[in-house]
Amino acid sequence: MTVMIAGAGIAGLTLGLTLHELGVPFHIYEATETLKPMGVGINLQPNAVRELFDLGLEAELSAIGVRTRQLGFYSKLGNTIWEEPRGQAAGYSWPQFSVHRGALQMMLYHALLARAGDSVLTTGARAAGYELTDHGVTLLLDGGRGAQGNLLIGADGIHSAIRAQMYPGEGAPIWNGRILWRATTQAPAFHGGAAMAMIGHDHLRLVAYPISAPDADGKAVINWIAEKQFDPGVPRNKESWNRAADIDDILPDFADWRFDWIDVPALITGAETVYEYPMVDRDPLPCWQDGPVSLMGDAAHPTYPVGSNGASQAIVDARVIGAQMLTHGATPEALTRYENALRPVTTAVGMANRAGGGPDGVLQQVEDLCGGEFTDINDVIPQDQLAAHAAKYKSIAGFSIEELNARPRTIPAGTRIN
Repeated sequence: MTVMIAGAGIAGLTLGLTLHELGVPFHIYEATETLKPMGVGINLQPNAVRELFDLGLEAELSAIGVRTRQLGFYSKLGNTIWEEPRGQAAGYSWPQFSVHRGALQMMLYHALLARAGDSVLTTGARAAGYELTDHGVTLLLDGGRGAQGNLLIGADGIHSAIRAQMYPGEGAPIWNGRILWRATTQAPAFHGGAAMAMIGHDHLRLVAYPISAPDADGKAVINWIAEKQFDPGVPRNKESWNRAADIDDILPDFADWRFDWIDVPALITGAETVYEYPMVDRDPLPCWQDGPVSLMGDAAHPTYPVGSNGASQAIVDARVIGAQMLTHGATPEALTRYENALRPVTTAVGMANRAGGGPDGVLQQVEDLCGGEFTDINDVIPQDQLAAHAAKYKSIAGFSIEELNARPRTIPAGTRIN
């Protein structure tokens, strides 16, 4: 009884840690020869942080991340639209974390090797597809190699070969016309040093938050994402975590974004390297499963990076798969139950993000109503409407405060599959 996992990203590594906790034999096949920290900052919502804490990783996560205490939305003129507490400051029993994606992946990787040993992971083994057999499934790897197992979980990202075999006519990810420029800069912390800021509107915006504590000079490593809208019909570069960009492509657009609490041009020019990434997703699938094969993370439900859902949902996926195996064993039935529990949720989140129903939707509303210029936001949108919008998205994404705090552990402590 071996579960094969294609991909050693956040999804695959969390699943490996979960299966090790449960005593389920598994093996991870990773395309790259050597795992290295890739990407820039991400946020983990309390529902995902809870699962990492349940895996015994609280100290490790605290060592690499910042416990986010506030989220704020601001117009292109720097005016405050909406601010709300986050994580434990909002009443959750668990914090929200801002962390470097690569640091999180390497933390999970080292934790897995320390607990399960390095024999559970093969690198330089890119998934190419699969074949169903009388006894389970064969994972096909580049170079003509193969591996046998009872189940296969495709955790191989937005360009998943496992997904492509299930849906051969799907084509490339769908670009919405926005390009993201992402980087980190050592810069003055703002709003107390543990706050996220979203500034602008649909056509031009900036997201910024610290991924380190402020130093003695009040400076922190600030993760930032500059976003600009283009015509979706023009050519674009393929998605890559490590494509270096030219800041002259965006710096003029943000030249006047200097406010008393953040200097956006200084953030952009202060970065050592800026990376370019198109904003893409895929249409929701009608099914993630093909018998003993299923999908998780970005292979199953890639969505726009809105609302801090990508990595968070991948972690939740892993834990729900484990929970279903507790009841149904490492069987196709467990995969069916996992999909039934989560596919409706991820579909709703993806569609909300596409339609502007994410928490940042208020930015464009304010831009449309007043061009971002106001003295009192209540004259534009009443505070109760803003509060209702924020609460609705948390409910859709499955991390409303009351619901999450009342929910029992996904996997009871100390349980193992006999």
